[in-house]
Amino acid sequence: MIFHQIRCGNCLSYLIGCEETRTAIVVDPESSQIDRYLSLVSRDGLLIHFVFDTHTHADHFSGSKQLATHIGARVVMHRAAAAPFIDMPVDDGETLIVGKLRARVMHTPGHTSDSTCMVFGDRILTGDTLLIGGTGRTDLPSGDPYQLYDSLFHGILLLEPALEVFPAHDYKGRTNSTLRDEIENNPRLQSRDRNTFVEQMRALELGMPAHLTEALRVNRSGGKSVASLIADASGKIAFMAMEDVLRLGDAHDSNIIVLDVREHEAYRAGHIPRAINIPRGQLELRVNDLLPDPTRRIVACCEYGKISTLAAATLKDMGFGRAVALDGGIQAWKRAGYPLVGGP
Repeated sequence: MIFHQIRCGNCLSYLIGCEETRTAIVVDPESSQIDRYLSLVSRDGLLIHFVFDTHTHADHFSGSKQLATHIGARVVMHRAAAAPFIDMPVDDGETLIVGKLRARVMHTPGHTSDSTCMVFGDRILTGDTLLIGGTGRTDLPSGDPYQLYDSLFHGILLLEPALEVFPAHDYKGRTNSTLRDEIENNPRLQSRDRNTFVEQMRALELGMPAHLTEALRVNRSGGKSVASLIADASGKIAFMAMEDVLRLGDAHDSNIIVLDVREHEAYRAGHIPRAINIPRGQLELRVNDLLPDPTRRIVACCEYGKISTLAAATLKDMGFGRAVALDGGIQAWKRAGYPLVGGP
């Protein structure tokens, strides 16, 4: 077995391949690590057949759809998962064949209703059902402490104690454990009483994940995150450095238009000299009146450089072929000591 654990912060994902056939599966890919998976695949001469999410993640953006689309693999999740881009729904007791390897799927609801674990020979990928020294939380959407108890004590913990445990998260830099170690030492598994376990889970005081709403939306729907929208827009346009905008402005270059896409109040409080203002929310509706010449050079700017990136990409799509974005925003302009003027 070819086995790679890939860490991104507290998130753990896995690339597992058959040494004989060079076929592989990626489990719980993280969207920011796509190039890393592809690099490992290329280095090891692997062909990914499946991309598997152990559950609908709430604290990061899954890379399953993006990775599978890029390489032509099939997205696999439990049939209870809501994501519309799943190619192959699976259920408890089913097996994925990866070359000469067999991956048995266990439905282990509790952390989420679609949570699963995968048994690969001498190891088990436990997702967020069982962690090293802990368990997945049950206070997020579709979580249920009673189900988690059943998944643990009537499921995972009945397996061979020597199985190595590889979770989807770890917060202390650890890589793996064994079922025996967890049964003996995991504080959440020391009482086998169902009600005691449920009370323990409900008493946990855990902060909400930073990207909870957005991550759930994206991972459940296959939609785009704000970061991916900005990244897509960045790939469509060029940028102009602040010093070049200042230089061209000082030269009174009549062919360049600085377009401030902030709201009127922010624009009036201080803007780049000779900039005009069209708030981003009005851009498509007002651009023909205020920017009638599509051949003009347009530099979009905003407070931090993100909304202006989206605005410049929109202008490009609308036929303003010379639209670019300021590399930075008004805040960076201020820090550089460049001039601002107030008023309408």
